[in-house]
Amino acid sequence: MEIKNIAVIGAGMMGKMIAFVLSLRYNVSVYDIETIDLIGSIREATKELIEKGVLTAENLEKRLSRIQFTTQMDSAAVSNADLLVEAVFEDMALKQSIFAKLEQICREDCIFCTNTSVMSPSEISRDLQRRERFAATHFWNPAHLIPLVEVVMSDATSPETAQTIMELLEGVGKKPILCKKDIPGFVGNRLQHALWREAIYMVENGIADPETIDDACKYGPGLRWPVLGPIENSDLIGIDLTYNIHNYLLKSLADSHEPSYLLNEMLDRGDLGVKSGRGFIEWTQERIERTTVGLREYLVENLK
Repeated sequence: MEIKNIAVIGAGMMGKMIAFVLSLRYNVSVYDIETIDLIGSIREATKELIEKGVLTAENLEKRLSRIQFTTQMDSAAVSNADLLVEAVFEDMALKQSIFAKLEQICREDCIFCTNTSVMSPSEISRDLQRRERFAATHFWNPAHLIPLVEVVMSDATSPETAQTIMELLEGVGKKPILCKKDIPGFVGNRLQHALWREAIYMVENGIADPETIDDACKYGPGLRWPVLGPIENSDLIGIDLTYNIHNYLLKSLADSHEPSYLLNEMLDRGDLGVKSGRGFIEWTQERIERTTVGLREYLVENLK
């Protein structure tokens, strides 16, 4: 089907920037229960793109002209959508109730997407009548700066629905990947947390301190990852060598199925990372600003 009009449900941190991403080619209506300055908020969030020459002021205004806001879920802006992206809090009951309402409001041929990083699209869509037209779209935060979007099929998503979503995301400049099975963590977070488990295991066992482990990633394999993924790397070094390394190494890697006791100890102490000023490492205000600003500058440069 041809997609012309899109609705985004929820104008929070993710929803507003998903709307901006989609406005590259589509008319986007954003619904929220509270009135907000959506356009002003997007202008503020994209200011650095203009400053760095990634986006022109003229182009921004054209895109903003395609975005409208409503506090009425049953408005024509929502009911006439060809595709809808829900971006509310990560609460299963809330997501299920919203989609139950939307199924009564939207056209039968509307495609439903849920923006979630962890929740099962099969469970979210469990009680819907048109489950084949439902999938998860996991935009990574910040949605306008990170290219990756995971399209996750539920146990009922049709291949046609998944393909339509993939093509739409490619058309607005994203790098969509297809997760063919509804599995906890999807693709990106499973890979990320497998690495985190090993990193925390090494701290737990006194193999290296936290900053050393971060440096090992940032100044070693992390530099290759933008152009050389793990499967490509395996082929590059040779399947025979990959086999020999795994045969020797895998038995010594972390394989626990529970969070590290270090995390429990930090929770008991109230060491919550940036939130409290200390986690694995100490977070001064200067370090927080240096890290967050550095990350955003890196992501903006990558868009160029």
